[in-house]
Amino acid sequence: MQKKKNDLNNIPAHHKVVVVGGGIAGAGVFRDLSLHNISTLLIDKKDFTSQTSQSSSKMLHGGIRYLENMDFALVWEALHEKNLWLKLTPHLAYPEKFYLPVFRDSLRPLWMVRIGLFIYDALSSFLNVPHEIANIKKVKDHFPFIKSEGLRGAGVYSDAVVDDAKLTLECIYDGLVSPRSFALNHTSLIEAQKTPKGYLLALEDQISGERVQLTCEYLVFTTGPFTDKVLQDLNLFPWQSKLILSRGSHLWIKNETLKATSPMVLTPSDGRVIFVIPQNNKTLVGTTEVVGDASFDQMPSDDEVDYLLKNLSDFFPTAEIDTSCIIEKFAGTRPLVKENPDENLGMVARNHKVYQPQENAYVLLGGKYTTFRIMAQDVVSPLLHKMNKPYLAELTLQPLRAASKIEPWKEVKLNREILRDIITKELPRNEEDLIKRRLGINDIDAFPEVKTFLRDNKDLLPWKAEYQE
Repeated sequence: MQKKKNDLNNIPAHHKVVVVGGGIAGAGVFRDLSLHNISTLLIDKKDFTSQTSQSSSKMLHGGIRYLENMDFALVWEALHEKNLWLKLTPHLAYPEKFYLPVFRDSLRPLWMVRIGLFIYDALSSFLNVPHEIANIKKVKDHFPFIKSEGLRGAGVYSDAVVDDAKLTLECIYDGLVSPRSFALNHTSLIEAQKTPKGYLLALEDQISGERVQLTCEYLVFTTGPFTDKVLQDLNLFPWQSKLILSRGSHLWIKNETLKATSPMVLTPSDGRVIFVIPQNNKTLVGTTEVVGDASFDQMPSDDEVDYLLKNLSDFFPTAEIDTSCIIEKFAGTRPLVKENPDENLGMVARNHKVYQPQENAYVLLGGKYTTFRIMAQDVVSPLLHKMNKPYLAELTLQPLRAASKIEPWKEVKLNREILRDIITKELPRNEEDLIKRRLGINDIDAFPEVKTFLRDNKDLLPWKAEYQE
């Protein structure tokens, strides 16, 4: 990677492809194009991965609940992608055994769970750690506050925990290894015009207010839940709304609240799925599924928080669960492709779709975080075909070439050299970019030594920052 790769005034005036949207889908497309040595610019109005792609359930998974929808092809694809990324990025993802408890009144009895988990393993081509059935004692050993009444045991299957923001960022860093690739965060596409040779674009830096014009031959939109609004505002081509927006909310709670030592999948009577995933000193609980909107900085509603806490109390009745156990809460909006507007949100398929509304313009919608590499292939392959270039699928099977300086789930240790490398190579442009996504810290006050270091070394920061004692 080179310094100034994210400087609006230091990038070429022409690119073969411009990718709009720097979440996981855009990162996948950007990386794939870069691996094929296509001159590419990635832009995002906010920071890369700062929206939906950092607001997932922090899993790479096949989607155990999609088995009931008969989405076997999607589950097969996602399971193989999950196992691929476990090999390619062991520093960003690790396998875990997920417990699915079964009670006397559960919607799915133990024999049905056993069959479902066998199918899940089979769809992974038996690459998953094999499932098992845990007895009551083993379940209570891992979850001391789980309700005893009617407990029959649990199905145990394999999926993976991931740092969703870091994986997105490292895909972008991998793309930036190519000298022909550039990435601009906090940069908005404010105007696009079709020309005989491609597109004339006007970009605006959302921090400095600077504007530049540049040209490209192909445009790819990977703007997730913002797609309908972005395309209708640009008015580059006719575009009818194609998304159903679904908000998913999560809570981080104190580990001592549940004392869970493994992840668990709760199945409330409403048919939803709630994950309980301990990570280091806190536990993730989610998700919900309510009608969302295309706005930045979403937060869970009071009703969603109450819903999650109530279900935790139902499944862990002897635990002390209330709002005081919440460390943090966050929400993200899923961009589901509209098939039937009246369909239950939880039943809407997570398949992705690629649209080509104009000869050299592509729009990628829907999909699952886990299958982003496949989603990218379905854009890049036809795009390269139009360029009369071969698509080499094996390129995306190689490990990422540029890792983050600060790895997830490890103690954050900074010195001036590491901080300088993060500033110059990992493209943060403000304090939140640095602290939340590059360092992986949600509450800087909980890390006084990091706060002190940044205060004492703020001369390295390209933005004004005042860190108080």
